[in-house]
Amino acid sequence: MDDIDQGGFSNQQSGDELLDARQAAELLGVKPATLYAYVSRGLLSSVAAVRGRGHRYARSEVMRLKGRAEARSGHGPVAAAALDFGEPVLETAVSAVDAQGPRYRGLSAVELAQKGVPFESVAELLWSGSLPATPPQWATDPSLSAARILPLIPRGTAPLAALALLVPALALRDPARFATPPETEKERARQLLIQLAAGLALGGDSDAQRFSSALSAPSIAAAVALALGKGRRNLATGELLPAINQALVIIADHELNMSTFAARVAASAGADLYACFSAALAALSGPRHGGACDRVEALVAEAARSREPAVVISDRLRRGETVPGFGHPLYPEGDPRTPPLIELAQRLGGKRSGVDTLLALVAAMTAAGYPPPSVDFGLVALTLALGLPPGSAACLFAIGRSAGWVAHILEQRQSPVGLRPRARYVGPRSVATE
Repeated sequence: MDDIDQGGFSNQQSGDELLDARQAAELLGVKPATLYAYVSRGLLSSVAAVRGRGHRYARSEVMRLKGRAEARSGHGPVAAAALDFGEPVLETAVSAVDAQGPRYRGLSAVELAQKGVPFESVAELLWSGSLPATPPQWATDPSLSAARILPLIPRGTAPLAALALLVPALALRDPARFATPPETEKERARQLLIQLAAGLALGGDSDAQRFSSALSAPSIAAAVALALGKGRRNLATGELLPAINQALVIIADHELNMSTFAARVAASAGADLYACFSAALAALSGPRHGGACDRVEALVAEAARSREPAVVISDRLRRGETVPGFGHPLYPEGDPRTPPLIELAQRLGGKRSGVDTLLALVAAMTAAGYPPPSVDFGLVALTLALGLPPGSAACLFAIGRSAGWVAHILEQRQSPVGLRPRARYVGPRSVATE
């Protein structure tokens, strides 16, 4: 008897060999837990075995996923032609990814974060290739007013959506933004990053005073804290700013992720810095990228309401739903950026119920055999521990990653080639009719 999938189709009749979990995991070179994570994230499908326990996996689908993994690993001709799964391969000197996490110009992102290197120094490292001997002091125009922008932003707007409006407004104030020399562009980038950090105040309850206060903050971490509602007295506690700085540094770049690639495509077309940032922010807003933090926040809130995190997990898995924030295709053995953030959240969170709920979710997923949590979970854990408002994890992601966007934009402009991948035409598709 053939194995039958849920749609009633015979997989064996299609000529596609079915593999059990052990065979599929061995072919991919991963642990069974990672294989299950691929299924939960929609990267691989499975069908229940008709005889016996477990599930079966189509060899052709497993081989396609294997090819994607090889492309990510840079295996010669496979990587050179890789466009599948959104993975174009470009040469870059900005950063690299290995089992220990991202490396910024050869330096470990995790180590930079844990050593407390200022975010501004890390940004300069990404942009120039060398780490400043002393922390740079960035300054912006404190006279910039939110008065003309606020009426355009409905109350309750998510901070990232507010930034999407702020960036083109800032562009219109800068008529000299086109085709500028690299050093001039770096100064423009410093200004823009401060303005973006302050712009987080334009979301939620839209506070113009917080915006102005954040613009004159002594660091990007302080600007983020003030914009998200922490008063100046909170800045002196000794824990808030180092924690935010660590998150910004650890998320600052991750080579050709979706938002960075969007920025590079815009840069290859000759777009100005603001337009490149608009492209990056648009990509970041999606639920498969920066928006994943919001999905994790929603999961934690759901678990907190039920007071039974393990039940929430089991119910989702029973219904065949994905559980956001677990596993990462570049880190089959676990995302190395996550443990430092969760450990920091545990230390700073005290008895905050949100942190306890999040840790219970991690324990439930671990018990179910799933891989460790991704960096999205780490960012949410830290924002819960710091008592920041909902949506703050995605804000940290955006502000931190903006340093990487600038580095890749500058690098892309050194290439005379426009990023214009070719499509593989497969012919007109017939429309099924009843």
